[in-house]
Amino acid sequence: MRKIAFTNQKGGVGKTTTTINTGAGLSNLGYKVLLVDMDPQANLTYSLKLHSNRIDKNIYHVLKSEATIEEIVIKHKSFDIIPSSIDLSGAEMELVNIPAREMLLKDAFMEIESKYDFVLIDCPPNLGVLTLNAFTAANELIIVLQSEYLALHGLSKLMDVIQVVQRRLNKDLKVEGIVCTLYDNRKNLNREVVGHIRDYFGAKVFNTVIRDNVALAEAPSHHKTIFEYDGESNGAHDYQMLAKEIRNGH
Repeated sequence: MRKIAFTNQKGGVGKTTTTINTGAGLSNLGYKVLLVDMDPQANLTYSLKLHSNRIDKNIYHVLKSEATIEEIVIKHKSFDIIPSSIDLSGAEMELVNIPAREMLLKDAFMEIESKYDFVLIDCPPNLGVLTLNAFTAANELIIVLQSEYLALHGLSKLMDVIQVVQRRLNKDLKVEGIVCTLYDNRKNLNREVVGHIRDYFGAKVFNTVIRDNVALAEAPSHHKTIFEYDGESNGAHDYQMLAKEIRNGH
């Protein structure tokens, strides 16, 4: 089971969009996929309209040992989902005195170890205890970078945290790749930024870049993956190509 955390401490870079649609792309390839919403903002959960299902328990209750993963999994036509909620915003404080609090998600995953081919974790836009749980539970990281001027700003802090996790909590964790999002080939700045990212990270950067397109922006408001909303769009093409790259091992 490959467990991949999608991360960037900045918000608005396309982490949730990338988690959902990469999961759908892998499902299209025949894999059994689980999405995990670790963000208190619950954007993944809301994007798929799971909040209207009157969910009693979510990932917060798993971390608090008040539910198991199997008890809270929600079935979607493309994948399974572990939802989040605003309750998770209190977890940083509530878990502070729990021994080995960074290991809670990893321990919870043990019950589903053989049930999925891919587990994709949507991390919150910070480097707190929830993100540390995701990094400790995952065996791969994908860093999502927006194709903009400040894309690399603050990234050294993220890399420092990854190295600490590798050293102290999860020696098997590796950076699987960097994916560039919101890309517009008509803009010189976008091309220059992606060039800088490739210079900086080299072969770690995925060949696939996610082009900025209207369908990707509209799909969440219709509570659909890009493949359900517009399977012929550039977004659907790009995420299917990214899923193939991930499947093949970057």
